[in-house]
Amino acid sequence: MAPPLIQLKDIALTFGGTPLLAGVELSVSPSERVCLIGRNGSGKSTLLRIMAGAVEPDRGSRFVQPGATIRYLPQEPDFVGYATTLAYVEAGLGPGDDRHPARYLLEQLGLTGDEDPQNLSGGEARRAALARVLAPSPDILLLDEPTNHLDLPTIEWLESELDGRRSALVLISHDRRFLTNLSRATAWLDRGQIRQIDRGFAAFESWRDEVLAEEEREQHKLDRRIVNEEHWLRYGVSGRRKRNVKRLGNLHALRDARKNYRGSAGSVALAAAEAEKSGRLVIEAKGISKAYGERRIVDDFSIRIQRGDRIGIVGPNGAGKTTLVNLLTGGDAPDSGTVRLGANLEMATLDQHRESLDPKSTLAEALTGGRGDHVLVGGKPKHVASYMKDFLFAQEQIRTPLEVLSGGERGRLMLARALAKPSNLLVLDEPTNDLDLETLDVLEEMLGDYEGTVILISHDRDFLDRVLTSVIAPDGNGKWIEYAGGYSDMLAQRGADLKRGAARAPAPEKLEAKASASAAAPKRRLSFNEKHALETLPKTIARLQADIGKLQRGLDDPDLYRKDRQKFEETSTAIATAQQELAAAEDRWLELEVLREEIEQA
Repeated sequence: MAPPLIQLKDIALTFGGTPLLAGVELSVSPSERVCLIGRNGSGKSTLLRIMAGAVEPDRGSRFVQPGATIRYLPQEPDFVGYATTLAYVEAGLGPGDDRHPARYLLEQLGLTGDEDPQNLSGGEARRAALARVLAPSPDILLLDEPTNHLDLPTIEWLESELDGRRSALVLISHDRRFLTNLSRATAWLDRGQIRQIDRGFAAFESWRDEVLAEEEREQHKLDRRIVNEEHWLRYGVSGRRKRNVKRLGNLHALRDARKNYRGSAGSVALAAAEAEKSGRLVIEAKGISKAYGERRIVDDFSIRIQRGDRIGIVGPNGAGKTTLVNLLTGGDAPDSGTVRLGANLEMATLDQHRESLDPKSTLAEALTGGRGDHVLVGGKPKHVASYMKDFLFAQEQIRTPLEVLSGGERGRLMLARALAKPSNLLVLDEPTNDLDLETLDVLEEMLGDYEGTVILISHDRDFLDRVLTSVIAPDGNGKWIEYAGGYSDMLAQRGADLKRGAARAPAPEKLEAKASASAAAPKRRLSFNEKHALETLPKTIARLQADIGKLQRGLDDPDLYRKDRQKFEETSTAIATAQQELAAAEDRWLELEVLREEIEQA
């Protein structure tokens, strides 16, 4: 095995109170791809900064292979002192590095290189920072939330770009699909320590759940031992004094172990304050259009949204997603067409622009509006400390200025503010930014239980697939199309990925030429292989589902990990592989079924 490019040994760091990092060990070998997983506030970003050499730990050592190059992508890049984005990117190159990749990557990421870094949007800043770390082709890439503020086409471009590179990767991300597609190993930062497996993120959650279950069983055994020893202490002290003193010492050791045990972090208690039910019809838009000068943002769009629908709006940055939401919800008037809102609507909105929060205000002031110490949740007062606890804020954070909160904590704060208002229509603009995976799971469950209607803008493909009933995507020149299902269903029906810029509609004469060519061309038919696949794929899907069920039953044995760790790992890998094959088979079947219907209707 090749020697590690970077290695951390016995890393410890404390910011007062409970240690953030306690004896962390982590090494990364050439071309290795590690996803760093952990709850918000667990120290992931701090650990990445230690790996980059930007933070000194209280204890431990950091070794970097001589001559190895490292590039670190922070969550908030610093552009001070740079006149243009090209100057910023070129400053990240080494003395002998080629300058061409700097401009090439900026162009690939939709920038010219002439932009003033101080005037960049969040997405533009993230793309410039990515170009800076990618341009030198370093040996090690340390990426902290690289997909934040990026649109879906850019995320998919970045995924492809990283997949083709030989650099070792250490990734922090909340984007499940991004992690699944890129990672080959997982480092789980939990309660100050690292647990590591040589499998990617696809196997992480089942492994984590088993580790926590085993830990819970061990704590239960410890509790029983303490009860037994205490019973002996009260009723069975007899025999040799030396033996009794030793046994009493063992009891004290057991109590100390129980007292020092740091249980896993709790889960967020997300619940939307629901108003009375809205009418059956929530929103009806007929032929709405909106343009700014020569640019058409929405052109002749119609939709009926009914109570209980979960509508997702996707597309490149700048395509007009927020504008479309504002038109549908009455925040902006269309140039033409009509929008009718249903009866008894109560709307709550989560805005992606967290800059509207005063950084000098405290957490309590942000939740109460600076009025008293109670929050109105569903119209009923609740003490701010109790409401904070629902969103995993500690009581001592009640006077914490917002400027020192992490990105994940700010995300939870915005959710807390939005969900306190009674609603039957939730409008969520990028709700998943900076949230950890566990909080995303709870948010997904909350939206599933919410009886009202949801309109959602997000770039998280996995979250979109899990939550939505339909997707609205741009089709160029202000045209928007609604597709049934989630993001993957939309791609299957669309037959193409989303592009960075909304494609322009072809000119009328080109449409006529295309129609003539279509008429002259022979009718498309399914090939033999396509027909065969349509017939056999359902059997393949059923077989894979049965295999997964059988493997899962084996994993359901709570003692498997302890009795036969190798079998547990082999079974977990087999399940992950079968699930990937199942997803591919289902996607292929859906693609062929859509094609068959199109041919029959032509």
